[in-house]
Amino acid sequence: MSLLSERVLGGLLGITDPRLEFVGGARGVDELECRMAHGGFQAAFALHPTRMADLIRVSDAGAVMPPKSTWFDPKVRSGLAVHLLDDDAGHA
Repeated sequence: MSLLSERVLGGLLGITDPRLEFVGGARGVDELECRMAHGGFQAAFALHPTRMADLIRVSDAGAVMPPKSTWFDPKVRSGLAVHLLDDDAGHA
């Protein structure tokens, strides 16, 4: 995402304050095509996912990844899980 922002949007197109929307996961390219056709968007970019080796390299360097670059699918379901640590807990 940083390279897209720096080199394409800023460098080639001269866009310094882009209004971006993120589309990820199963919706992917089909959703991008739909938004281009019906959503009034002027451009769409499909990026390869971040490789685990790159994530580890950035983390080991103490750096931070750009927003949405570590997005993953499927998401873990939200909720509360309870696990009793003591077999006798709650028993009289």
